[in-house]
Amino acid sequence: DDPWSYIGYWGDHQIIYLLKFLEFYNKYNPEELKSLFDKNNFVYANVPYRIKSYEEIVSNPKDTIDFDHTSDESIRDKVSELGADGALLGSKSNGIYHVNFLEKILATVLAKVSNFIPEGGIWMNTQRPEWNDANNALVGNGVSMVTLYYLRRFLKFFEPLLKDVNLSEIAVSKELSNLFDEIVAVLDANKTILNGKVSDIDRKRITDGLGGAGSEYRNKVYDEGFSGEKNVLKLDRIEAFIQLALEYLEHSIRANKRKDNLYHAYNLMSVDGDGITISYLNEMLEGQVAVLSSKYLSSRESLDVLNALRNSALYRKDQNSYILYPNKQLPGFLEKNNIPEELVKKSDLLQKLLAENDLRILSEDINGDCHFNGNFKNSRDLKNALDELKSTKYAPLVEKEEPLVLDIFEKVFDHKSFTGRSGTFFAYEGLGSIYWHMVSKLHLAATEICVQAKKEGLEDEIMDQLISHFTEIGEGIGIHKDPGLYGAFPTDPYSHTPQHRGAQQPGMTGQVKEDILVRFRQLGVNISDGILNFDPFLLEKNEFLSEGKNMELISLNQESYELSVPEKSLSFTFCQVPILYTLSDKNYIEVTFNDGSSKNMETLKLDAETSNNLFQRTGIVKQINVSLRNDGLR
Repeated sequence: DDPWSYIGYWGDHQIIYLLKFLEFYNKYNPEELKSLFDKNNFVYANVPYRIKSYEEIVSNPKDTIDFDHTSDESIRDKVSELGADGALLGSKSNGIYHVNFLEKILATVLAKVSNFIPEGGIWMNTQRPEWNDANNALVGNGVSMVTLYYLRRFLKFFEPLLKDVNLSEIAVSKELSNLFDEIVAVLDANKTILNGKVSDIDRKRITDGLGGAGSEYRNKVYDEGFSGEKNVLKLDRIEAFIQLALEYLEHSIRANKRKDNLYHAYNLMSVDGDGITISYLNEMLEGQVAVLSSKYLSSRESLDVLNALRNSALYRKDQNSYILYPNKQLPGFLEKNNIPEELVKKSDLLQKLLAENDLRILSEDINGDCHFNGNFKNSRDLKNALDELKSTKYAPLVEKEEPLVLDIFEKVFDHKSFTGRSGTFFAYEGLGSIYWHMVSKLHLAATEICVQAKKEGLEDEIMDQLISHFTEIGEGIGIHKDPGLYGAFPTDPYSHTPQHRGAQQPGMTGQVKEDILVRFRQLGVNISDGILNFDPFLLEKNEFLSEGKNMELISLNQESYELSVPEKSLSFTFCQVPILYTLSDKNYIEVTFNDGSSKNMETLKLDAETSNNLFQRTGIVKQINVSLRNDGLR
C-alpha cells in the first residue's frame, strides 16, 4: 500500500550500483559523461519521509524517520493531476526544480559523509538495513564499512574526471552549497586526527559536526523547500573536498584491518557521554568483497586478503566456496537471561525488588539465579517498567540507578550486537549459509584485481596466485558443479545454500549480472575510451573446441543463421555480432562487414569507428575474427 517503500534502499547499493553504471558509461563514451556535469537535466523526488534532526537520531537511533501524511496526500493529488511529475520537488520560483549532474552526485556523497563516523564507517541510522535484510537489526547502532569502501571507489572515479573536464565552476542550489561548506569546514578543522588513532571524544565531535550539518540542510529543505537560488561552486573546491574526504575514508580503512588480514564489514557505535566508542562484529564475507572492490588495496594487499579468506572460518570446503558469516553454536534457552550475581549486587534497586519479591523488573528462581522479566522484548520495555516504578516508593532508587539498570540489561543480552537473522538463522543468508550473489561479487572483485595486477606488470608469482584465486572462486560457483553437490540444476540461479541442504530459493538473483560481467572479462572483452580491445589472459586453452561445431545465432534483423566454429576455436556474441577466437602463432584481428568488405589489424584492438558501429548495433559489422597467440593463454 506504500508507493514510497522502495525509497531509501540500502546505502551501499545506492553508491556501488550507480558507480558501476557510470564506470561503464565512461568507458564507452567518456566525453558524453563529462558533458552532463553542468546540464540541468536532473530533479529531486518529493518523498514524504522525514528524517529526524541529528539530536533526535542520537537520542534514539532506531527511531529516526517520520512519515508526513499531509505531504503524502498533497503529492498523490499532484500525481493524479500531472502524472509522475507530481512526485517531483519544486522550488519557490517554479514548478519542477532542475539541477545539474554534479549537484546530484554531490547530494549523494554529502548525504553519506554527513553520516560518517571516523574509524567506524557510515552510520546506518535511517531505519534501513544494508545490502539485504539479513542484518536488519544493525539499524541504529550499526556503522557500515561496506558503504565506506564503495564510497572510496566512488570518489576515486570522479577525481580524474574533474581534472579533465572543460569547466572551472558550476552552479548548485544555495542550500546544498551551504551544506558543502559546512562539511568541508568540519573535515578541515579536524585533519590532525588522521595522524593516528582517533579518540572517542574527537570521534563524537566530528560526528556531531557532520551530522548537525546534514540535519540543518534536511530541515531547511523539508520546511521551506528549495529557494531556487544558486551559488557558484568552483571545481577546484570540489577536487579539494574529494582529496580531503579520501584522506578520512582511507584512514578508516586502515583502522579496520583485522589481525588476520581480513577487514571489518559492520561495526557498532555507542554514544557514551562526550564520546563515541566503536566495537566490532565477527568477520563477514561482504566486508572482504567491498574492500577488494574499493580499489584502495594494492594487488599484493588484495592477495593477502584472498589468502586470509581462503584460510578463514568463512571458507566452506564441502562446496569449495564462501559463507556469509562464520558458523557458531547458538546458546540454548537455559543459557539466556541470566543476570550474573555481581551485577545484581551493583544495584540497590534490584536487590530491594528481590528482597520484597516485586517481580516487575526481575525474579529469582529456586536455584537462586536472577532473570529479567520474561515479557521484556528490549530495553524500551524495561524503561517503561522503570518509569512505572517512579510513581512508587522505589522512585528515589529508580532516579539514581536507571542508567545502571539499563546498562546491566544490555550486558546480559548484548542487543547492540544482534544482527538479525544473520546471527540466528541457519538458512536464508544466515549462519553457515552461502549466498551465491555475494560469491559472484567476490568473483567479480577478483577479476578486477587480476586485470589491475596485469596492468601494473606484477611478477609472475603474484599474478599466478591471483589468477589461481580467480579460478577457484569460479569453480565453486554452481554452474560449474555436479548437480548432486549443488543440490539443483547447476544452470539455474539459486539464492543460497545452507549448511544442511542443497541450493535453495530459485530465482533470477543479482548473481546472474555479476557472472555475466565476469565471463565477458574472462573472454578478454575490454572497453576503454570508446574502443573495444581483446585481452583474454584469464581464458584457459581447454575452453577451445577440440572439434568443429555449428553455432546458432540471431542476426540484428531477427533472422536465424548458423556460424561454423572450427577446431581450436571458440565463439561468442557481443552486441549481437559473433566474435570468433582462433589459436594461432600471432595476434591479429579481421573484421568482416555486411557489404562484403573486410579490414585487418595487426593488434588486438579495434579502431574507434568500428567499435562505435558495434556498440550502436548499426548492422555494418558482420563478424570479428580474432587470432590469438598460443603462448598468450593459460
